[in-house]
Amino acid sequence: MDKETLVQLYPVMVGHRRYLHRHPELSFKEKETSGYVAGHLKRMGIELITGIGGTGIIGRIRGGKPGKTVAFRADMDALPIQDEKQCDYASQVPGVMHACGHDGHTAMLLALAEYYSSRREEVEGNIVLIFQPAEEVCPGGARSMIEAGALNDVDVIYGVHLWTPIPIGTAGSAPGALMASNDDFVIELRGKGGHGGMPHMAIDSVVAASALVLQLQSIVSRSVDPLQPAVLTIGSIQGGMAQNVIADRCRLSGTVRCFNEETRTMIARLVRQVVEGTAAAYGAEAEIAYTTGYPSLINHKQEYDRFYSIAGPEAGLKPVLAAPIMPAEDFAYYLKEVPGCFVLVGAGNKDKGIIYPHHHPKFDIDEESMLHAATLLVAMREAYCLENKA
Repeated sequence: MDKETLVQLYPVMVGHRRYLHRHPELSFKEKETSGYVAGHLKRMGIELITGIGGTGIIGRIRGGKPGKTVAFRADMDALPIQDEKQCDYASQVPGVMHACGHDGHTAMLLALAEYYSSRREEVEGNIVLIFQPAEEVCPGGARSMIEAGALNDVDVIYGVHLWTPIPIGTAGSAPGALMASNDDFVIELRGKGGHGGMPHMAIDSVVAASALVLQLQSIVSRSVDPLQPAVLTIGSIQGGMAQNVIADRCRLSGTVRCFNEETRTMIARLVRQVVEGTAAAYGAEAEIAYTTGYPSLINHKQEYDRFYSIAGPEAGLKPVLAAPIMPAEDFAYYLKEVPGCFVLVGAGNKDKGIIYPHHHPKFDIDEESMLHAATLLVAMREAYCLENKA
């Protein structure tokens, strides 16, 4: 590994990241971002497939020596959040910002493209660069990338998430489950509207919804094995227009997170049962739309072991065994197809005021985390190729 070149590429990463941070785009709308990425990859002479899922890009660098094919992935989408940071690279798009670090992922992978394209003849095997749209919203962009051939002939895949809850200089992952599955639901309760002073003449959808919120919470507390982590959250409830009118309709939406597929299936079944039973108890009707989202992200143990063994000596990071977390990631789809590992690379830094969580209006990263992530990915690839020489 040529660490000196990676260090020289750090200002390039910062430049890419700050440009992208100023010009964020929402999921499935990353047109300008995709054009920016494709333009730089074309300049490097990298083979490209563009327009996948609308804006996705697959780049391929063919090495000058025989060997394995290793894939790296970056996500490109931003979030519908107003940027409240006071800095010269704050978002210039009202109501949209990179509040999760995807700009850093894209910038880092562009720098890796520069690193490998400049030394093609020395590279053993091939490198696949996956620039993916729409990680933030289901159905996500990973499946369209896979369907377009992103993993064709790929032997192993690595990905990172720049992660502010852990400090700069640290990297965490886990063998097996690292991130939860995520399923979403929307419930429509229909009652009978009426006068607020004559409730006996109506069927109050708000009262039914209130009871339903409490009943749904009992699914995890009373039906799920306490040794199987699970979360059911009602994120929104909307019903009624005036203080003296009984609402005929009320709408609820929520999310379910867990790690075990049996638990996931059971919760989906129980949600439907509880919705139907509670609505009937209040004389209301119910309709539920339950959307199955990303599966749990399951790292392959051998690749986790590789991360843990080389993160310190090769990348200068402190590796830690990360506890599984409830946020979801569609990188999970890649890991269902080929071996690989997903790593959380520390990007928080209290000394620099980088303390805000992901999806916060003042979210930022310590940009040195991009260099750490790039160095780690190069080290993991080299360790893999050394162990699996043709």
